[in-house]
Amino acid sequence: MLPLPLRLLPDNAEVVDDRLHIGGCDVHDLAAEFGTPLFVYDEQHLRARCREAVEAFGPGVAYATKAFLCTAMAKLAHEEGMHLDVATGGELHVALHAGVSADKLVLHGNNKSPVELRMAIDAGVGRIVVDSFDELDRLDSIHVQTGITPKVLLRLTPGIKAETHEFISTGHDDSKFGFTVSSGAADAAIEQANASDSVELVGVHAHIGSQVFAVGSLAKAAAVIAGVAAPWDLAEISVGGGLGVPYVSDERAPTIAEWGKSVHDACAAAGVTATVSAEPGRSIVAAAAVTLYTVGTIKDLPGIRTYVAVDGGMSDNPRPVLYGSGYETFLARRVTADRPRTVTVVGKHCESGDVLVRAGQLPDDVVVGDIIATPVTGAYGHSMGSNYNKVLRPAVVFASDGDARPVVRRETYDDLVRLDV
Repeated sequence: MLPLPLRLLPDNAEVVDDRLHIGGCDVHDLAAEFGTPLFVYDEQHLRARCREAVEAFGPGVAYATKAFLCTAMAKLAHEEGMHLDVATGGELHVALHAGVSADKLVLHGNNKSPVELRMAIDAGVGRIVVDSFDELDRLDSIHVQTGITPKVLLRLTPGIKAETHEFISTGHDDSKFGFTVSSGAADAAIEQANASDSVELVGVHAHIGSQVFAVGSLAKAAAVIAGVAAPWDLAEISVGGGLGVPYVSDERAPTIAEWGKSVHDACAAAGVTATVSAEPGRSIVAAAAVTLYTVGTIKDLPGIRTYVAVDGGMSDNPRPVLYGSGYETFLARRVTADRPRTVTVVGKHCESGDVLVRAGQLPDDVVVGDIIATPVTGAYGHSMGSNYNKVLRPAVVFASDGDARPVVRRETYDDLVRLDV
């Protein structure tokens, strides 16, 4: 097997004496200082992708925080001119805690509670993306209490099935999200919201799924919702997010700039005069990080497979278990080496399904104690992590210009009982 394709590494990754450096930091030094598992983010990569998004979609473009959120990430996206898309009261709280101005926040969610809606309205969030008729009723009730009229977009379901895993496909008619265009619900919702004194309808929104490589599908969704919105002369259209990223050697994906051009071209062809924006998440953060693990056990089963067990697992990256997602793996001390040894990288959890890389490639000389890395782990690893088996969740560091700063500390055993009563 050939060496790891270096294009899968963060922008500011370097190979020095065949050892991996990120943001000018030797990852072996980071593993020694902060322990493993460890998420290492290239901070300048994050900033560059934020700036690319703002250039592609304008200053109203929102970072989808569900991909990866902590105080430092919220601050970084805000500093680079992005708004933030939050989908729960928890994400809203973290964004506000980070000092993000409430008017730069967009609240999402298919089942927002009255408490979450009131929290957002009291804070003064810039936009609420309304997902159902029940939510319109809740906003009516809150308006009676507060007299505040929030600006809203309606989430429409355009009837487009994205070419992605069924669990992250959200734009087809059979979806828990949004007002369906084909059923007439979208038109009815626009009419109701437009006539309401409880909300100020400013636009429409759609999101057809995540990890989408075909920008044509994303552009088609934009054209559909633009057509629905056209008779109402709405000022804003958001095409959501969903742009895919390459995780393994044979995958390629469009850039944020290419996605933006495709969407704007589709909207121009449809005669759209509204402001068109988007909500990238994965494409901002995924390729910015690698996860470092320490090899604890190598179990060779002749004629069957070789298991390489590491000190993390499905608790820090559940995507392989949930979606069958593929990843590359490599030795951090031999980045450019050939990888002829096929292994299955597994975690330490009490599940046979606790697999991180089902058919990974490593050099023949991998040994217990080695630091191995999986690239493109900046999205939906930390954010979907858990304490299954009471495993401690990893630390997160941002590396830049030869310095690494911890932005999320590693959990302690005391943390595991902090909420117990």
